[in-house]
Amino acid sequence: MSPPALPVPDAPRRLVLLRHGRTAWNATGRAQGHADVELDDLGHEQAALVAPWLAVAFAPTALWSSDLARARQTAAYLEKETGLDALLDARLREYDVGERTGLTIPEFAERWPDQHAAWRRGRHDVVPGAEGRADVAARIVPACHELVASVAPGETAVAVAHGAAVKVAVADLLGWVAEADESLRGLDNCGAAVLQEGPPGAPFRLVAYNAGPGFASPGAVG
Repeated sequence: MSPPALPVPDAPRRLVLLRHGRTAWNATGRAQGHADVELDDLGHEQAALVAPWLAVAFAPTALWSSDLARARQTAAYLEKETGLDALLDARLREYDVGERTGLTIPEFAERWPDQHAAWRRGRHDVVPGAEGRADVAARIVPACHELVASVAPGETAVAVAHGAAVKVAVADLLGWVAEADESLRGLDNCGAAVLQEGPPGAPFRLVAYNAGPGFASPGAVG
């Protein structure tokens, strides 16, 4: 048997940002934010499907997760497949949606029509208690940099997080202008964004977006 491949010095590190599996609130279109909603049955199936694909395709050496239940439960499947212990980090949480928590979009529009109109234009902090884009970027982007720095050159780090927060992280890590993430559609449940380090001092590079076991392979993300 051949010895395991060693990391190549100066080879770029990779970061996989994985959205959690589905919850009942996802299924009914309710804003979750920091609510500690658990995976539903389909969410568990999604996590069980994506975990072995991710383990084989990327052989991650570090695993971090949002501390919210839906992310923790998704990360547990990755722990089983990779042998890694997930480090829980509250900086990977979804936007705090404040008093919009638990509301569907029609309920939001009916209760706060002016705020809903502003939200449609990309303003996320218009409801009492809600975070804005800058608030989310200020916590999730440093967490991503720390996670990537924790692995050796050529290795892959995985973070289990949340759809809207991941869009912010992707845009900022790629060096896009603020709010450019509004041009990205949200990740599917258990969809992954794959980024790779650029040259020193340069932004990350996008390798794949909304990737999953259905249409991505190790060769496609090399």
